[in-house]
Amino acid sequence: MMTRRRNSAFPKVVIERDADSEESSSYDGEGEDGPEPETSEEEEEEEEEVPESENGDKKEETLMDAKKKSKAPITISLKKVCKVCKRPGHEAGFKGATYIDCPMKPCFLCKMPGHTTVTCPHRVASEHGVVPAPHRNTQNPVEYVFERQLIPRIRQCKPAYVFPDQVSCAVIRYHSRRVTCLEFHPRNNNLLLSGDKKGQLGVWDFDKVSEKVVYETIHSCILNNMRFNPTNDGMIYSSSSDGTISYTDLETGISSSLMNLNPDGWQGPSSWRMLYGMDVNAERGLVLVADNVGFLYLVDTRSNNETELAVLIHKKGSKVVGLHCNPIQPDLLLSCGNDHFARLWDMRKLEAGGSLYDLAHKRVVNSAYFSPISGTKILTTAQDNRLRIWDSIYGDLDFPSREIVHSHDFNRHLTPFRAEWDPKDSSETLAVIGRYISENFNGTALHPIDFIDTGTGQLVAEVMDPNITTISPVNKLHPRDDVLASGSSRSLFIWRPKEKSDFVEKKEERKILLCGKAERKKPRKNVGDESEDDSDCGGFSSKGKRSKGSRKEVICKSKQKVKR
Repeated sequence: MMTRRRNSAFPKVVIERDADSEESSSYDGEGEDGPEPETSEEEEEEEEEVPESENGDKKEETLMDAKKKSKAPITISLKKVCKVCKRPGHEAGFKGATYIDCPMKPCFLCKMPGHTTVTCPHRVASEHGVVPAPHRNTQNPVEYVFERQLIPRIRQCKPAYVFPDQVSCAVIRYHSRRVTCLEFHPRNNNLLLSGDKKGQLGVWDFDKVSEKVVYETIHSCILNNMRFNPTNDGMIYSSSSDGTISYTDLETGISSSLMNLNPDGWQGPSSWRMLYGMDVNAERGLVLVADNVGFLYLVDTRSNNETELAVLIHKKGSKVVGLHCNPIQPDLLLSCGNDHFARLWDMRKLEAGGSLYDLAHKRVVNSAYFSPISGTKILTTAQDNRLRIWDSIYGDLDFPSREIVHSHDFNRHLTPFRAEWDPKDSSETLAVIGRYISENFNGTALHPIDFIDTGTGQLVAEVMDPNITTISPVNKLHPRDDVLASGSSRSLFIWRPKEKSDFVEKKEERKILLCGKAERKKPRKNVGDESEDDSDCGGFSSKGKRSKGSRKEVICKSKQKVKR
């Protein structure tokens, strides 16, 4: 049998460089093709050591020729390649805290050509171009009743805004995956509920900080929405991408399934159903939930059973990501979805194609909400970096009253940004939403949380913390206190207003609770649905002692002197 030594030769490596880049010193004095491979002598020795046989000469020569041909040079390119359009010659994308535009694309913020993101007029002044759309006064009987009976109850003068602009406490790495939704308890002012991508439900008392619990068996994947039972605030409804509605006792963590769209388990992506938008209609005693193919389901809260057949309320095959019942007229339902529409419905006449109004958008609509007090305004968030406001549901809904350009269009796996009303604002003009494009604050790239006046389009406040470097897409304002809760990656933060006075010095304590163990990102060949922010530490740096094990917790108290 013929024996042969293993070939250890490596293919030639060719490095491509830009014309203006410096050449490597190791290639000085050599030709364009580079130095000869060092293994050429070994290849010659191999050819001498291979014994010849009378019958196998031609076959062996053919194998050697094929191997030589297969050793194509490996090309390592060091040329500048744009991350946006994938073309060489220029660079684009985020560099630290600055976003560099691709010259082949329009502005990343307003989606219009002719300028860069840095010089975009909407970034310089958020109210740029905000002009109320033509609003036709219909003078119909419904609008007349609204003008005479409801408007006098609402303050005409705007109250002074109070902004929670300082982190008072936080729990780091609270969830095992990114936070997807937040809800304050309707009666207990210090209780915050949170859901995550893994389907877990967290209950945190942020006044006592260390009192927290995570229920891990509520759902098997993303928990998309939560709503409290109007008659029993110790129970909560939740919808998930596993196709189920759960009814959970917050004291014990015991949950029961009210509806399961996938009783036979995974049968392939074509038959799998996921539940997204959800709301509770207290007057009718119904839980409303919508799925990923455009259907609406109704569940009776008294019998905990599905009441009627599903109704197609959006384009078939598109996700319905948001549902909201009007706080004054519960028969009015607002829905939004991936078919680029927000739709207004009369629940007494729910049928396919029977919407009262279709509010058109240019891209996917992430959320749509009625105003919290009068229920006459509509606020939507769309992926075209626009917030749209309709000032009256009784007037002309063909066009929004105004559009506000805001950065919330993302190109990675994040929880969608949703602008939400301030439930305490009697003028119904203040909204809160996280920002996607980072800003350079003293050399650090931070993603602020924005407070926007929807009446003028003005950015009235932006809050940030130098220790929070991750994006905060999930934000919730407290219905009674001046408190803001934000979910950033796997962590939760509670913001309160700073005390402003110049007379007394007081030491403030900021309690930070570290949970679990920081995980290092591992390179993956197939990204799948794993998000970039799932494995980080929440972006909060602390001088406190870090936990060694996943079950240990450390409370770090950072004291600051504040002049009062």
